[in-house]
Amino acid sequence: MFKAGTESAQGEFTREMGRRLGERIVEKLEGRPDALWLFCAPEQGLSNLLHGVNEATGARILVGCTTDGEIHDAAVRTGSAVLGGMRSDRVDFSVAVADHIGGDSERAGRDIALRLDRSVRYIQLFSDGLTGNGSALLRGIASVLGPHIPVSGGTAGDLGRFVRTWQFTGRRVLTDAAVAIGFSGDFRVGTGVGSGWAPIGLAKVVTRAKGNVLYELNGERALDVYERFLGHHACKLPQVGVEYPLMIASLGDNSDHERSNLGLLRATMSVDRGNGAIAFAGDIAEGAAVYLTCGDRDAIQEAAGNAARMALEGLGDANPVMLFCYSCMARKIVLGRHTVEELHRIRATVGKEIPMIGFYTYGEYCRPGADGPSFLHNETATVSILGA
Repeated sequence: MFKAGTESAQGEFTREMGRRLGERIVEKLEGRPDALWLFCAPEQGLSNLLHGVNEATGARILVGCTTDGEIHDAAVRTGSAVLGGMRSDRVDFSVAVADHIGGDSERAGRDIALRLDRSVRYIQLFSDGLTGNGSALLRGIASVLGPHIPVSGGTAGDLGRFVRTWQFTGRRVLTDAAVAIGFSGDFRVGTGVGSGWAPIGLAKVVTRAKGNVLYELNGERALDVYERFLGHHACKLPQVGVEYPLMIASLGDNSDHERSNLGLLRATMSVDRGNGAIAFAGDIAEGAAVYLTCGDRDAIQEAAGNAARMALEGLGDANPVMLFCYSCMARKIVLGRHTVEELHRIRATVGKEIPMIGFYTYGEYCRPGADGPSFLHNETATVSILGA
């Protein structure tokens, strides 16, 4: 038995709304869910909403977070709550939480891995989008479980306010935290990523960087390189960096994770004009090969469909049961009123009958294909499909 379902609601977040959502999920699953996912706007009443869902479902595990936009089936919503549930005698679920991830994210990742069931085969991770370091969280998880356990999910949002985000587990509402749900048992998972941005010109080498701050490319100040590339648009940095992210072609650390065709995107977050440095929404290693990029609407939408095809291929001959989509808020900015079209591309690839849930993130976790490690992405559409 393997059942999944999704529901959504709009309006004031109350205990009654939570109960209604929970009751509809129980009805769809024909019984108590084994696990729940809740993604919603960063509005008042989050605790009441969670309590209502838990009361109606009696679920042992609930995870989720606030967003920059909720995904339910092929619709993009704001100010809503979307709830997904799963009931299965083939999958066992475990949950782990790490607080204060801003202090030491790698330690937090290790703690999460140690608290999950040792038989875990797949993880979904939801972390604060404004504190902590998603790349370091993944390093911590990999240090305990190995680099080949697929990790999907996203970093929490707050509708572009960049003030505070919230993470959920059970009836708890947290901030500066990471919550994870582990999957063990008899199932298949397929993962795929796609961006739609293409490299321009020759690769450049990161000659000076620390964490997520880039100081030099090919020995030249990073800001000078960007100003020459962007021309008169450079005065709009960092905001214009959403349209022209940096692509990491190789990690440059000579580790097992290095790939010459990595294609990780990094969005600009802030600019230090005095030092000519640019901070990005994820780590950039010294020695990495990087490209400046540009994209267009058609390519961005097509990339979402490609991510779905990649995920389906990873399922092999398994039947898809539930689809999770975690896509970057930057894509929503660039696509504007056409944002929903990338979800239509995913739907057209996977099928309209498969329950679909997710959210627009401040960063995406996903494994880009059928094997290898998982990464923190920016400006990327990620698709994960659970199958039986």
